[in-house]
Amino acid sequence: MASNRDTLTLPSGRVISRAIADAAADWLTLLMSGEAGDEQQRQWRQWRQAHVDHEAAWQHVESVMGRMKSLERAPAYAALSSYATADQPSSTARRRVTRMLLWGGIATGAGLLASRTDTWQARTADYRSNTGEQRDFTLEDGTRLTLNTDSAANVRFDANQRRILLVAGEIMIATRHGPGLADPRPLSVVTAEGSIRSLGTRFTVRQHAGRTSVAVLESAVEVSPWAGSGSASVLHAGQQTRFSRDAVEAPRSISEQTDAWTRGQLVADEQRLAEFAAELDRYRTGVLRVDPQIAGLRLSGVFPLADTDRILATLPSVLPVRVQWRTRFWATIVPAD
Repeated sequence: MASNRDTLTLPSGRVISRAIADAAADWLTLLMSGEAGDEQQRQWRQWRQAHVDHEAAWQHVESVMGRMKSLERAPAYAALSSYATADQPSSTARRRVTRMLLWGGIATGAGLLASRTDTWQARTADYRSNTGEQRDFTLEDGTRLTLNTDSAANVRFDANQRRILLVAGEIMIATRHGPGLADPRPLSVVTAEGSIRSLGTRFTVRQHAGRTSVAVLESAVEVSPWAGSGSASVLHAGQQTRFSRDAVEAPRSISEQTDAWTRGQLVADEQRLAEFAAELDRYRTGVLRVDPQIAGLRLSGVFPLADTDRILATLPSVLPVRVQWRTRFWATIVPAD
């Protein structure tokens, strides 16, 4: 009889052998490395179909990858991607890291993702959206709060101030202004890097890893980094910037791409394919990759975010590429045959 050390229990309750779990991790390492040819992919599909436990293990892999990817801030997904594609460390070390990230949470009963504070904060936020979803809310003061894909925010209003805490993702704020409509309490959006005070306006804020971006569509905002010199930077309509905890970058003009998501669109203007795919990836569950050979191709267009599969299907008509589907949640854009 197999011991607990030789088996793993999936979240679904199915018990699989550790050998099958390790095999699934090895397949993931190979597929993410970009070195898998047609024969290796055929063998991978054959392995999945060989036993229900194999398919169950792979479904767990896809589930974990989807959760890691959806958290832009999480280092786990970035670490897994870099280990899977780098020449160094060795393939043995890459497999070891992959196994730890995929199965460590099950083995310890704690879970790597559960240890991320931004995970539970996002899940318990006052307002949140799923991957690929935009949601509109009207706050008690009449302010309109729009959440972009996979975003979360908390709202803290009291007698003296109004604060919106951006936990993850991207939001748009549209305040009420005009005679008899303006609320005398100051309104600010708080991020990991600082605060943005509204001066009666419409603006977007996005939380990145280690920085915040803000774009002003109407009126103006005041940007104050947490560790800045104490002087705030005023950003006017038509301007955008990024800031860290220490400093604010020089403002630059906004483009049509900036708030396209509020209209349900993804706009590209001579954009590198790798950058376009990275943006599109935010709106999809699973994994979307680009072959390095074609990462520098450029494209322009306006694409409806309501159907990201359709966007991928459109790419071969505008670029010499094709989309290689490993599963419905795993796609790679590769050179056309």
